[in-house]
Amino acid sequence: MKYFIIAGEASGDLHASNLVKQLRILDENAVFAGWGGDLSIDAGVDVKKHIKDLAFMGFVEVLQNLFTIQKNFKECKAEIKSYNPDVIIFVDYPGFNLRMAEWAKKNNFRTIYLISPNVWAWKTSRVYKIKDYVDKMYVILPFEKDFYKKYDIEVEYFGNPLVDLVNNYSPKTFDTFCRENNLSGKPVVALMAGSRKQEIKKMLPLMLKSSTYFPDYEFIITGAPAIEKRFYDEYLKGYDVKLIFNQTYEILSHSVAGLITSGTATLEAALFKVPQVVCYKGNIISVIIAGLILHIKHISLVNIILDKECVKELIQNKLTVKNIKEELEKVIPEGVNYKKIMDDYNNLYNILNNPDIYLSIADSILRLIRSEKDSIK
Repeated sequence: MKYFIIAGEASGDLHASNLVKQLRILDENAVFAGWGGDLSIDAGVDVKKHIKDLAFMGFVEVLQNLFTIQKNFKECKAEIKSYNPDVIIFVDYPGFNLRMAEWAKKNNFRTIYLISPNVWAWKTSRVYKIKDYVDKMYVILPFEKDFYKKYDIEVEYFGNPLVDLVNNYSPKTFDTFCRENNLSGKPVVALMAGSRKQEIKKMLPLMLKSSTYFPDYEFIITGAPAIEKRFYDEYLKGYDVKLIFNQTYEILSHSVAGLITSGTATLEAALFKVPQVVCYKGNIISVIIAGLILHIKHISLVNIILDKECVKELIQNKLTVKNIKEELEKVIPEGVNYKKIMDDYNNLYNILNNPDIYLSIADSILRLIRSEKDSIK
């Protein structure tokens, strides 16, 4: 079977690559093309466009890159027509993927969507596009199935696949990790400043300044796969902070705390039992617009799933060096919030845990496609 898969960001690339691996196991004739990153390439996808050319965020940033985005739509449509897949799998990246799903459905392609847009948080009107243009939606947050049920849309939830990844990850010993990366052996604090340049520019300078207050800890930046090293080097001048690429889970597995940019990374850190301070600062116009239309109390997935403040969120004007320092002191192992966060993380894990989630999604996709083909016969 021929699959075309579209992932536009680092987190989507991660999910896409793992789904592809399971589809290969179940479908011996599977071939893949699409848009994605290095992980998708490693999984055997013929990547036509890399995620490093696709990551635009915020209302202002999208407007500034409108010509490029329109060009991307045109290129993607042409590639799908030329490839003529049996199914298109859209992974997250809703601003682009929902529009592509509409075009794909109108051109008689099967449409599968993995990881729901955050329609429960904002842009609820997108629900109707999903109903009209997506043949099957696979959600990864437990409350999303009930949300879609209110709109008479049947979606599948098998658990959160990040649990699969964390459960199956086998870290090196701390000594080996330190030796291979020339580290001091001090307790590690992970700095996850985002996967896009716009995010890193806002978050990383504040994180680096905060690190100077904790000389007894080793601060490590998890380098985003689509960002070149020289981009980080401009910010690292004068700081004794390590930058390590392609070892995000290794870093998290050895971290005692983290400063984490809001997004998938907050959930990854929680599943690795890393107490964290959630950081977010965006373009002021984008933030004002988002504030007018958001329907949620929290921005981090950890707090949203638990429906409470488990981890501190420092957003926009609250994201200062002073506040980061004060909140980080509370979550390191001797901090006043450490035990409470660990207890909440255990609860979070129990909510999300299910075995073989990617395999279940892959099996469901194949059964859906094969049943459709049988009905046509």
